[in-house]
Amino acid sequence: MGVSKANKAIYFEKLKGLLENYKSIFVVTVDNVSSQQMHEIRVALRGEGVVLMGKNTMVRRVIRTLMGDNPEYERILPFVRGNVGFVFTNSDLKETRDKILANRVAAPARAGAVAPVDVWVPAGNTGMEPGKTSFFQALGIPTKIARGTIEITTDLKLIEAGSKVGASEATLLNLLNISPFTYGMGVAQIYDQGQVFAPSVLDIDEKDLIDRFLSAIKTIACISLATNYPTLVSVMHSLVNSYKNVISVAIETEYEWDEIKELKDRIANPDAYASAAPVAAASNDAAPAAAVKEEEEDEEEEDDGDMFGGLF
Repeated sequence: MGVSKANKAIYFEKLKGLLENYKSIFVVTVDNVSSQQMHEIRVALRGEGVVLMGKNTMVRRVIRTLMGDNPEYERILPFVRGNVGFVFTNSDLKETRDKILANRVAAPARAGAVAPVDVWVPAGNTGMEPGKTSFFQALGIPTKIARGTIEITTDLKLIEAGSKVGASEATLLNLLNISPFTYGMGVAQIYDQGQVFAPSVLDIDEKDLIDRFLSAIKTIACISLATNYPTLVSVMHSLVNSYKNVISVAIETEYEWDEIKELKDRIANPDAYASAAPVAAASNDAAPAAAVKEEEEDEEEEDDGDMFGGLF
């Protein structure tokens, strides 16, 4: 049964109001999300965000209607497909993202479902009777009989991520009471003030931004120096390189200034500076040694004073 015209008008006005009142939108995936989980997420976001579900055709129609005044909404359209919903918010994006992802529940493996992660069967005693050994053998799981029960000898990857769960794998996991999957609302994309980006962008911290900024500055400086095109970030390097050239010319010629005299003298008389260095080091070492000697003499005098004080 289709949606009535009145309900479509109500939904249109609601979505239009949310788009106008909130600057950020999370496009969220809701596969295998129960109604109870949806309720708990709505409660967690109360006062900070609004969860809205609806048919994708209707959502796209509303967005296209509003694109005349807000052309940036077009960037949302490519992600309005599949089983998705929307979370509108004006709060901190990272905190809102964490609240959306926090509500997840463990779920058993079902035959035909696509595994979101690798599934491992751990080694250990299963508590099953030996009569079910053939079941493990059919799945290629190494076992042995220990104390009258089946024991898995080594860890085994039973299902790979992205593959479908078979009926035998699902049965075995249920017999072992393993619920390998967790389901909950996921974040596909984020729209924020006209820009659309992946949720991983929220994990970039201040240090990452500074490192990337410095890397970009170094790249610009290298290009500027290589092409002899001055920029703000290359001027300092150009000045330093130019000063090095001036020093090189001064060393090879008679031209000099106060700061270069000592350098030229060091180059002309290296032995004089080489012999002066050990003397300076020795004089520096002599001062602490003299101080230590004086402290020892003072201690001896104090000991003598104590001796005579004890006699008289």
